[in-house]
This record gives sequence, C-alpha cells and structure tokens, in this order.
Amino acid sequence: MASEPQGGLTEYIQHHLTHLNFQVSPNGFWSFHLDSVSVSLALGVIFCLWFWLYARKATSGVPGKGQAFLEIVLEFVDGQVKDVFHGDRRFLGPLALTVFIWVFLMNAMDLLPVDLLPWITEKFGVGHFRAVPTADVNMTFAMSITVLLLVIFYSFKAKGFGGYMHELFTAPFGKWFAPFNFALNLVELVSKPVSLAMRLFGNMYAGELVFMLIAGLFSAGSWLLFGMGVIGYTVWGIFHILIISIQAFIFMVLTIVYISMAHDHH
Repeated sequence: MASEPQGGLTEYIQHHLTHLNFQVSPNGFWSFHLDSVSVSLALGVIFCLWFWLYARKATSGVPGKGQAFLEIVLEFVDGQVKDVFHGDRRFLGPLALTVFIWVFLMNAMDLLPVDLLPWITEKFGVGHFRAVPTADVNMTFAMSITVLLLVIFYSFKAKGFGGYMHELFTAPFGKWFAPFNFALNLVELVSKPVSLAMRLFGNMYAGELVFMLIAGLFSAGSWLLFGMGVIGYTVWGIFHILIISIQAFIFMVLTIVYISMAHDHH
C-alpha cells in the first residue's frame, strides 16, 4: 500500500524516482547509486547460491521439482544459444544463463509494492531506496558496455588484430572508402550497447512509473479510487510478469547475437 503523497501525486512520484546516492566528488558530478548496486549484487549472490546448491544435490535419477525447474531453464537457454551461435559454447552458454536469470531477478523487483523497501530503509534512517536496478539507466548501460567489451574481445579473438582492423576499414564498400567504412562500423558498434541499455531501461522505467501512478490512487481519499487502485495494481502486476520475462529474454538473445556476429567475417 502506498504511503500518503506529500504535496500531491507529482511530488510523490518525484520522491520515488530519486536514488540513494553516495557522492564521490564534492560537486556531485561523480556519484554511486547505492540502491541499484546493492540490489543487483544481492540478487547476483542469491542466483549463484541458488544454482550452486541445486547443482550439489543434482541426481541422475528422478529429479525433484527444484532440479527439474533448473534443468528446464538450462535447456531453454542452451537451445537459444545453440540456434544462434555455432562455435564453442562453453563460455557463451553460462554467460547467457547468467544474463537471463540475473536480468529477470532485477526486473522482478518491480513486482514488490512500490513503498515497501523505501518504507523499511527510511525507518532505519538510510534514506529513500529504489528497488529496481534495471529502471536505472546507469545500471543498464553498465551491463550493455560489458557486452560491448565482450563483442570487441571476440572480434579480435576470432579474426586477429589485423583481420579485425581490415574489416573495420574495408567492409562494406572496399578499401577505397576506408574512412566511410570505419565511420559506419563505429556507429554500428556503438549502437549495440545503446540499444541494449535503452530498451531495457525504457521498459522497466515505464513499468515502475505505472506502478507509482496506480499506488497514488490508494491515498486519494476516495474508496472508489482506492478500489480502482487495487484492481489496477493487480492487473498491471500480472501483465508486468510478461514484460519482465520478455525483457530478460531479449537482453539475453541480443547478447548472444552480438557476440555471434563478432565471430562472422564480412
């Protein structure tokens, strides 16, 4: 249930869109969003422990429900990697699994009541706390830049330094258009992390904003609006499960596709 908006719905939403910051530079130019970093790290640890514990208890006989679920997820992700990437999957398979589950868990934080974590942290005097790391553009860009570094690494690994440089300057129009080719390839390279980051951020930010708008109805002072808020929150929450799953799947698939493209020769 939402806390009472101070100064109206606009101020309520603005308050909930602020991050728990740690200022590194005195002028505020350099700062860390402690809420996004701490939640993403905590979910990463939970994911690793979850899979590690079930891997220790895995059996070749009839699996339990937990093991059966993990096997379904593993086979699903491995099937996606196998369809797109035809090289050695020993690294890309675990990477795709990590991306899918980690992004899904971070997205799923949006299903918590919007005032739950802020209420808890403010009671302990910590300050306002945003629960959804993927609704923070800094976090989505950090993940997408990591994917970009992997793309560059695999480009050099698959083609060699000379081969990759030759491709950057000669594809697609030949060596006589080297500056134009390099500009096009640079735009293509930079567009990959931008599209990854902005797609995930945009969808999750919009979903979080809708939850805040609906939560504002709870404190509007009308039983009719309160009832509409409860119904709207429930319906949007059920629909949002589909959104968070699709966004995790898209981020995983595009990561596989971009790394697979790094292995291809023009």
